Amino acid sequence: MVCIKFSNLHLPLTTYHLQLLKVMSRVGKKPITIPSGVSVTIGGNELEVKGPKGTLKTPVPQGVDFKVEDGTLYAERQNDDQAALHGLARALANNAIVGVTEGFTKDMDLVGVGYKADVQGKKILFSLGYSHPVEYPLPDGIDAKAERVPAKTTINQYQLTLTLSGIDKQKLGQVAAELNRLRKPDAYKGKGVRYADKTYKLKPGKTGK
Repeated sequence: MVCIKFSNLHLPLTTYHLQLLKVMSRVGKKPITIPSGVSVTIGGNELEVKGPKGTLKTPVPQGVDFKVEDGTLYAERQNDDQAALHGLARALANNAIVGVTEGFTKDMDLVGVGYKADVQGKKILFSLGYSHPVEYPLPDGIDAKAERVPAKTTINQYQLTLTLSGIDKQKLGQVAAELNRLRKPDAYKGKGVRYADKTYKLKPGKTGK
């Protein structure tokens, strides 16, 4: 039986977990090419990445070290106990480099008759079928725009698409999750704030006998 240790807690690893550790370990070993115009500063417990779109800091887990050689960033682990953290650290560093060079976007579809979303500077004003409007303040580093996409008019009761953008992938995902929770899609008509890249399987409506 193989175990992984967190503090004083020992947890047995299933075959799935062992395979996941191997995958993360392979991810961690992949070098990251640093694009032109991007600088990476290695601190004791974080990386600072600067690029055309801004600056991001990402944590470096204990037991994982980074080094820069000939314009390439490498992540190295001290021993195999850090296999999962090795892959995580490398993924976070890569996301930071992509973020400051290209940025990230996330689309959210607004579905439901009468539902509205109005982007007003750093806030979004929603009408989601409640007795009151819902105001959502956008955090620093995240922008949004609302538009109706003709190709999506085949979605029943489709209203518009919110496109979120930013350099921090984790923060962008958190904002998308919070918008989704403002009005989670119902199981029968799919009305709500929906992830545009997710397929929703709706339940058949109830019929009277």
